[in-house]
Amino acid sequence: MSDLQAIDQYLQQSQPKHLDVLKDLLRIPSVSADPAFAEPVRTAAQSVVDTLESAGLQTRLIETQGPPLIYAESPPVPGKPVALVYGHYDVQPPDPLDLWTTPPFEPTERDGNLVARGATDDKGQMLTHINSVAAWNACGQPLPMQVKFLIEGEEEVGSEQLEHYLAQPGISEQLACDVIVISDSSQYADGQPAITYGLRGIAYFELHFDGPRQDLHSGSFGGAVRNPAIALSQLLSKLIDEQGRIQLPGFYDTVEPLQDSEREMWSSLNFSDADFANQLGVKALHGEHGFSTLERRWARPTYDVHGLWSGYQGEGGKTIVPAKAGAKISFRLVPNQSPQQVGQQLRQFVQENTPPGIQIELIDLHGGPGVVVDPNSPFVGAAHKAIELAFGKPPVLIREGGSIPIVAEMVERLNADVLLLGWGLDDDGAHSPNEKFRIEDYFRGIRASSHLWHQLAQL
Repeated sequence: MSDLQAIDQYLQQSQPKHLDVLKDLLRIPSVSADPAFAEPVRTAAQSVVDTLESAGLQTRLIETQGPPLIYAESPPVPGKPVALVYGHYDVQPPDPLDLWTTPPFEPTERDGNLVARGATDDKGQMLTHINSVAAWNACGQPLPMQVKFLIEGEEEVGSEQLEHYLAQPGISEQLACDVIVISDSSQYADGQPAITYGLRGIAYFELHFDGPRQDLHSGSFGGAVRNPAIALSQLLSKLIDEQGRIQLPGFYDTVEPLQDSEREMWSSLNFSDADFANQLGVKALHGEHGFSTLERRWARPTYDVHGLWSGYQGEGGKTIVPAKAGAKISFRLVPNQSPQQVGQQLRQFVQENTPPGIQIELIDLHGGPGVVVDPNSPFVGAAHKAIELAFGKPPVLIREGGSIPIVAEMVERLNADVLLLGWGLDDDGAHSPNEKFRIEDYFRGIRASSHLWHQLAQL
């Protein structure tokens, strides 16, 4: 029996154990956005440390001003490539809780899926790589190359502590690698694995509009003062036109046109607008005119409103002119767009479009640039072989509309290539109620990762 056959056999026998490891981590409510969850965030970090150590890796917890970082490594293998696996143990808030079929932090098996907050984003996908390293060691086989891990607890809120850590002297040398491996995205479709070669960036903001010093009776004062909720709504709508074009000054100046080869490649993916609309529960799709749905999702910049608040939200009526209004908004960016530049453009736009009688505050929450890698690199070729073996079908090349803000900085600082290997599905509901991860794809991801180290070591 070959080394890889022995590992495959071990992985088949160890599926219940690997599922229990994931369930244990999912039970920890590691919500990084809410300070009330600081203790469970630390508990999750320690759980990941314990799992890495059980996999036979030299591991240490790195204290920061926020959630701790985790670094681990296997022994060096001279003459072979080095891979750095990046992932995160923090999760999005579970709200709205009433839309969950089962409690968000009680992992539940349902219809072949594991349902829990963080199942696919990113605890399940991150654990596939730890479990694959553990499989090599459990079979008495030394890894054919060195694998390092850098796991953080702040990805969902912008990776501030990791950004500071990467800037410290000597860290780039410690993390030195040939390729960064990240699994925090999805396959193209059910039964169709993919390799992602591009991510959009993000610029995320909070906007406050203040009017009168207190809520006012709308009968006595309405029509005499400007309503902050109306003023905010008008400004938010001005940010985008009916054609789906964002109205910030200079916003599109650095946006590169899509290559014809990319548009042709994506048009051959047998994507159905009607099926996609049905999956989302909408009667029609909408977006920037002149581009297909996949092009708009993967490779065009966008603007969205994520939250709005103002005035009375309780039962019944309360006729007031609210004193305040606020919104959370973001722009998804394509490569060559700068989050800092977009922030300057937004400030200019807000200042020029805020009416008299309103005081504004614009808060820059977090951001990161987009990234595109060479889809023809030898690392992509190695991943192609490993994925085809594990999933039984060759992967297609796609981009991803979501953002992992720290990726571009890691690529630049480490001068490394990147492999974006998503094991999830497009309907897994990351950031939404009833988030899930198909159990079979969790196991396939572990197997693909196990074979990835063998394929990369051949380069």
